[in-house]
Amino acid sequence: MTSRVHLNEVAPRDGLQIEPRWLPTADKIALIDALSATGVAAVEATSFTSPKAIPNLADAHEVMAGIQRRAGVRYVALVPNQRGAEGALTGHADEINLVMSASDSHGLANLRMTPWQSLERFTPLVAMIRERAPAVRINASLSTAFGCPFDGAVPESRVLEIIDRLAALDVDGVTLCDTTGMANPRQVGALCEAVIARYPMLTPTLHVHNTRGMGLANVLAGWQAGIHHFDAALGGLGGCPFAPGASGNVCSEDLVHMFEEMGVDTGVDLDALIRVAETLPDLLGHDVPGQVVKAGRGGRRYPLPPGIG
Repeated sequence: MTSRVHLNEVAPRDGLQIEPRWLPTADKIALIDALSATGVAAVEATSFTSPKAIPNLADAHEVMAGIQRRAGVRYVALVPNQRGAEGALTGHADEINLVMSASDSHGLANLRMTPWQSLERFTPLVAMIRERAPAVRINASLSTAFGCPFDGAVPESRVLEIIDRLAALDVDGVTLCDTTGMANPRQVGALCEAVIARYPMLTPTLHVHNTRGMGLANVLAGWQAGIHHFDAALGGLGGCPFAPGASGNVCSEDLVHMFEEMGVDTGVDLDALIRVAETLPDLLGHDVPGQVVKAGRGGRRYPLPPGIG
């Protein structure tokens, strides 16, 4: 187990994709630039997908062209297919995050493909990326790895079978996604341990949602199992538009605060991250779920009431 964890900030993509109103391109770029300055390991900046499917990310090319790249930060683009991958390469993404589902029904609802059809498409896609941009990192995100809102439980054996196929394609990493917050800490720990033991050549990432209030508990279970890369969204933003009941990701500043209080290094300046989180309500026009931005650090102290002490 490592004492260092790495935060992949996904608010600009997973967080904004479900927002009810359009965020101007310049504001997206400013948000990504501000996040880049906090010490996060990576920023998932956008998704090269159909504007009809995800209207809020229709400006992917403009966003990737406008951000200020910071040394030491990976800029990630999520893609569902070859056209999306070509857009990400044109946009000079440092990492391409392929997306697929572990369950048949979510795959059909989200991508119009079963997991096995997604894997068939990934074969030429990965080969194309390797040929055109050998330095670009390839990750595969596996949605509904801990349960599907349509199909229910997803057997661990199925998840491992899919990762077997992904490993054979020569991807660099795999992200285990609790898309609708169905996971529990015992389940997360067991699957993470199995993946780490079986695929030492892959970098595993954990992506959890706080739909049922178990986000940080599941992060802790993943860390105890040996995971040290985590997706999280500033303010706890996000959710899947193709998964009924999905709500926000685990909150970035809450996750960093938890690890910092435990003495675990994240490389992130928590105060800087909180300052960016404080801008979200005005930026988006609504409150956000994050707790630390409202309550302050655990070490915050208050004066005694008048007449006491």
